Amino acid sequence: MRRLTLRLGEAQAGRTVHTLLRQELLLSAASVRRAKTLPDGILLDGQPVFTNQTGRAGQLLSVAVGDVAGSEQIPPVPGPLTIRYEDEDLVVVEKEGGVPVHPSQGHHGDTLANFLLAHYRDQGLVAAFHPVNRLDRGVTGVMVVAKSGYMHQRCMTILHTDDFRREYRGICDGVPQPPAGTIDLPISRQPGSLLKRSIDPEGLPSRTEYEVLSASHGRALLRLRPITGRTHQLRLHMAAMGHPLTGDWLYGAEDKTLIARPALHSYELWLRHPLTKEPLHITAPLPEDMLSLIKEEKL
Repeated sequence: MRRLTLRLGEAQAGRTVHTLLRQELLLSAASVRRAKTLPDGILLDGQPVFTNQTGRAGQLLSVAVGDVAGSEQIPPVPGPLTIRYEDEDLVVVEKEGGVPVHPSQGHHGDTLANFLLAHYRDQGLVAAFHPVNRLDRGVTGVMVVAKSGYMHQRCMTILHTDDFRREYRGICDGVPQPPAGTIDLPISRQPGSLLKRSIDPEGLPSRTEYEVLSASHGRALLRLRPITGRTHQLRLHMAAMGHPLTGDWLYGAEDKTLIARPALHSYELWLRHPLTKEPLHITAPLPEDMLSLIKEEKL
């Protein structure tokens, strides 16, 4: 389990452990509560302490920030799993098309959550499932999962900043004009639908950068970058331009002779590790179904 440490200086002396955990080590209230349940969750110079105690300059404060056994209700089930990067804090996986991220009706043991929890179990790791960015069931590519609630919180603070950037590749019907730009259209839930979203002036601000990389036969290969992270954002924004993603049954036209899912792939990730500050750059090659479509359409 990951432990964070803080050597107290004069500026930290006299402040309560709770304040130091929240303000200096950036723990959420939930992370502090979780640490308090562990026998050695919060230590000052190696000794357990209450969070209302104060520290002196020179003392070492440490806290455990991992998950606790029994906190995860999703069953671990072995399954196909492609890992692009892993350390003690997070894992970057390459999701296959057709694999749901979370269990849902009809999908209780064949999801990314099931497969990753089985991987954790095989490592002897106690961790719940903490996806940082999510991909629709039909979307492929890189996805970041934190190994603790604390790490999830730290990742969420940098999501959609220059420290956490993602690019997608998509294939759309028609050729967008102009060939590059920003789509700035607010998104909300569509009334009467549990799944579908719609463009709505009263919705949440939503922005997408797009660029046509190549075009032929009435289709275009796109570079897409979400500036915000709304559900179905890329799919809906392209449809709102009049150029839905090829194969998108929800916002465009399904055609399984071309591709059996929306032609969208989470292609590239730039991430500055929230704890180590190490820059990570991870790419997932285009999947075979999109490569076949590119070849067929001569994109």
